[in-house]
Amino acid sequence: MLCFQFIFQVNMALLQWVYTGRRKWKGKLEVVALLIIATLCLLIILQTDFQGKKSQATRQYRVLTKPKPEPQSPAVFLSLAPQCERNSSVSKIQGFSTLPKLIQDFLFYQHCRHFPMLLNSPGKCGGPENSADVFLLLVIKSSPSNYERREVLRKTWASERLQSNMWIRTVFISGTTGDGFEKERLNKLLELENREYQDIIQWDFDDTFYNLTLKQILFLEWMERFCPDVHFLLNGDDDIFANTDNMVQYLMGLDDNDGSKHLFIGHLIQNVGPIRHPGSKYYIPVQVHKSDRYPPYCGGGGFLLSRYSSRVIYNMSHSIPLLPIDDVYMGMCLEKAGLAPRSHMGVKTAGLYIPSGQQEANNPCYYREVLLVHRFLPKHIFIMWHEIHREDLDCAKKTTVSVQNEIFMD
Repeated sequence: MLCFQFIFQVNMALLQWVYTGRRKWKGKLEVVALLIIATLCLLIILQTDFQGKKSQATRQYRVLTKPKPEPQSPAVFLSLAPQCERNSSVSKIQGFSTLPKLIQDFLFYQHCRHFPMLLNSPGKCGGPENSADVFLLLVIKSSPSNYERREVLRKTWASERLQSNMWIRTVFISGTTGDGFEKERLNKLLELENREYQDIIQWDFDDTFYNLTLKQILFLEWMERFCPDVHFLLNGDDDIFANTDNMVQYLMGLDDNDGSKHLFIGHLIQNVGPIRHPGSKYYIPVQVHKSDRYPPYCGGGGFLLSRYSSRVIYNMSHSIPLLPIDDVYMGMCLEKAGLAPRSHMGVKTAGLYIPSGQQEANNPCYYREVLLVHRFLPKHIFIMWHEIHREDLDCAKKTTVSVQNEIFMD
C-alpha cells in the first residue's frame, strides 16, 4: 500500500510540475528521483505477485495455453559448425578397397558429429523453459523432396493440437539432397515450408540411408537445447500411419511415468546380427561392426520413447561409434546404459496381417485400435485418418491384427 500511495504522490507532483511550467534543473532532478523510486516500488509489487502465482499447486502435466513459438532469428540460432573433414586414414583398414563406395564414404566421415544448421525451429516447444507444456513431440524423419508426405501429415495425424487436454507438437528433421541447382531448389522448398509452418530442422549433410543415425543424434542434441522437458516422443518415418490419438491415451495411462523414467517401445527385434551380404541394403561389413550380434532394438519405422530415454541415448552416443543402421544404434545405446526396448502389440512396423486378405486391407476398423503402421502412401494416410474418425464407423465385429504376414499400402 505504501508503494501505491507513493506512486500516486509522484504522479500528482509530475502534474503540478508540468502545469506550473517550471524548468529549473533542481525541479527536474527531484522529479527524476521520484520517478526512479516509484519504478522500483512497482517492480517489487509485480515480482511479489509473480512469485505468488508461480507457487500455486500445479497438475502433473501443465496444460496452459498453446506454446508460443519464439521469434525466428537465423543469425542467433543457426549453427556455425564447420564442415567436417574426412578421415583419410581409414583407407588403411584391411579390405577397405573392396568395400562398396557407400560404406567407404561412411567410414571416411563416421567421426563427424556436428554439421551447419540450415533451418531451425527454436520456438517449437515454446522455449526450453516452457517445453514441459508439450506432452508428445512428433519427430518425423523426412528427406527434402518429400513435400507431399509432409503436407498430408500436417493435415492428419501429425497436426499440432490439444488432444485429451495434452499438447502435441511436430517437427520434421532433414539433411540435404542433390547437387548444384537441384540441392539449391530443394533447400528453398524447405525454407518456404519452414517460413509458413515453423516445423523443420535441417542440417547440411547428405540425407541418405547411411546417415539416418547421424540425423537421429543431431536431433537429440537439438532437443537438449530447445525442448529438454517434453514428456514423450514419437520417432518415425514420414511414410507411417500413426494413430496419435491412441498414443496420447496410452501414454497418459502409464503408471508412475510422466516421461521422467525409461520408456522405449515399438516392434521389438532380437536375436539377429549384421547382414554380411554386400548386395543387401542393410549390409554391414566387419570393418564397420565386428560383432556378429545386434542388441535388442525396435524397428526404425516408428517407436515411442520418454524424454528420460532420449537423454540416455544421447549421452551414450558420445562414446559409441556411429553405425549406419539407426534403429540398431538406438538399441546399442540402450544396452550400454543397462536398459532395454520393449515390444508393444500396437506398433506394426512390419505391416498388418489381415485375416481375410488384401481386399480388407483398407478397412479402417483394423487401424482404429493400433498405434502405428509402417509404409503408407500419402493419399492412403489422408483417407485412413478421416475414415477412423467417422462418427458412423461401426467396428462391432471383432478384428484381429498380427504381424505374421505383411500387407503394405504401397
